[in-house]
Amino acid sequence: MRFTRSVMSAAALAALTVGTTAALTAPASAAPNTTPQKVCGSGYKTVNSAPVGSLGTVYLTYNASNGENCVATIRTNPGTAVDMSAWVYVPDTEEYDEDYGRYTSYAGPTYVYGKAHCVDWGGHINNVYVQVTGSNCGALKEHRVTYTR
Repeated sequence: MRFTRSVMSAAALAALTVGTTAALTAPASAAPNTTPQKVCGSGYKTVNSAPVGSLGTVYLTYNASNGENCVATIRTNPGTAVDMSAWVYVPDTEEYDEDYGRYTSYAGPTYVYGKAHCVDWGGHINNVYVQVTGSNCGALKEHRVTYTR
C-alpha cells in the first residue's frame, strides 16, 4: 500500500509540474498573433514599418481620430525575455515617448501627438537597432538606419 501511495504522489507531482510548465509557456506561444493594433489600440492603422533584422519589426501606426502616432516593436519568435525598445519623437514639438525593458514578445506602446508633423521612430531587439527619421512627411524622403551594437 505504501508503494502505491508513493507512486500516486509522484504521478500527481509530475502532472502538476507539467501543467505548471504548460501554463507558464502558453502566453509565449500565443504571442506570434500580436499585431500593432493589439498593442496600440483598435483605432490605430499601420502607416510604416521597418524590419529589425530577422528578429522582428518596428511598426509606426496612426489614429486619425485623435492625431496620435503609436510605435510598437514586435518579435518574430517570442520566447525568453530580451532587451527591447520602441520609441517615437516629433521634432517640431519635441514630444517623445519610449518603452524600454526586457520583454518576451513586444515593446510599446509609445504615443505622441503627430498630426501634420514629421516623426522619428524606431526600436530594438537584442543588439539590433532601427532608427527612422523624417518619416511620414509627404514629399520629404525619410532616412533609415539599422545597426548592431
